[in-house]
Amino acid sequence: MSSATLEIVEPGLLTTVQDAGRYGYQRFGVPVSGAIDVFALKAANILAGNAQDAAGLEMTVVGPRVRFLADTWIALTGADLGPLLDDRPIPMWESVAVPAGAILSFDGARDGVFGYLAVTGGIDVPVVMGSRSTYVKGAIGGHLGRALMASDSLPTMERDGHPDPTNNRLPDHLGAPRYGNTHEIRVVLGPQDAAFTAEAVQTLLGSEYSVSIQSDRMGYRLEGPVIQHRSGPDLISDGTPLGAVQVPGDGQPIILLSDRGTTGGYAKIATVISSDIGTLGQAMPVDTIRFATVSVEEAHAILREREQVLRDIEKAVRGAAAEAVSIRIDGDAFEAVDDSGRLVSAPAVEGRVESEATRHARVTVDGRTFEFDVEVQRAD
Repeated sequence: MSSATLEIVEPGLLTTVQDAGRYGYQRFGVPVSGAIDVFALKAANILAGNAQDAAGLEMTVVGPRVRFLADTWIALTGADLGPLLDDRPIPMWESVAVPAGAILSFDGARDGVFGYLAVTGGIDVPVVMGSRSTYVKGAIGGHLGRALMASDSLPTMERDGHPDPTNNRLPDHLGAPRYGNTHEIRVVLGPQDAAFTAEAVQTLLGSEYSVSIQSDRMGYRLEGPVIQHRSGPDLISDGTPLGAVQVPGDGQPIILLSDRGTTGGYAKIATVISSDIGTLGQAMPVDTIRFATVSVEEAHAILREREQVLRDIEKAVRGAAAEAVSIRIDGDAFEAVDDSGRLVSAPAVEGRVESEATRHARVTVDGRTFEFDVEVQRAD
């Protein structure tokens, strides 16, 4: 069940419905799409009381003007586009109560490119190939397969008794990201760095590049020192991973992003690590980019650290409900306990005795319900 919650009064520069992406269809030529800054979208969803992969709005440089048709809660993350609610500034990176009839607007970009709006319940558009993300060039997913336009109405999913995300904000030890105008982007060399001279690799790693105005969700074009191939830019087309740094014949690198084609024939000198894609995406045209190399193992460690930040936000927001929960069965009684054995009051626990040897338990945590059977055996 869903109900109309948002009406687009003005669409902004480019506002689309996005989630974490459309996976499993690249072999059919379907791009992954999804949010450019997935970390920011996931954080917004946590703060709005949603699952991390719920659909929200991705806003580009110039934010939309949105009328709310029902009371709800929102969270804004990513680029600071100057959010206003009924012409009054509102904070980012925390939950904000919004009454029906209120107008969300933006007074201009201050830091970053892509801002994210999460609404409690999540934007409810049709799931296409496992995702609600919009791929505009292919008219796939999102709202009618396109960028949002004036008079579009968007529903959100029913909350099913979830508590209001009151006073949700980042933990004290985490600060909201500041993107700035100079960005160090970490890369793993390859998969075709052997197609370039040693001097070319040093040029990439030792030079400063600027983001071209000819950049979009498919890829960021960079301008700077020429990167020299050994024997030309072309190779047999192969898969194009997120963050691939491909170098066409003019020697100017292009970093492939969410809406990239699924295959390509230019040699790829390096690949931006997934944890830095969002940072790269927040670079404005003429911002400067420098590259640094890391190993695959280091990239994995950085990703684990980034995922831990999301868990820290979720833990701070949801408290005991975000902790590991076990079910303790004592005779006919069912209780939820945390890892230390203490009773947990947040989850709703129900149970019944099926037989002397079988118990059935149901636990609801953060609105999600899990059911399982337990076989009881006596120890000798």
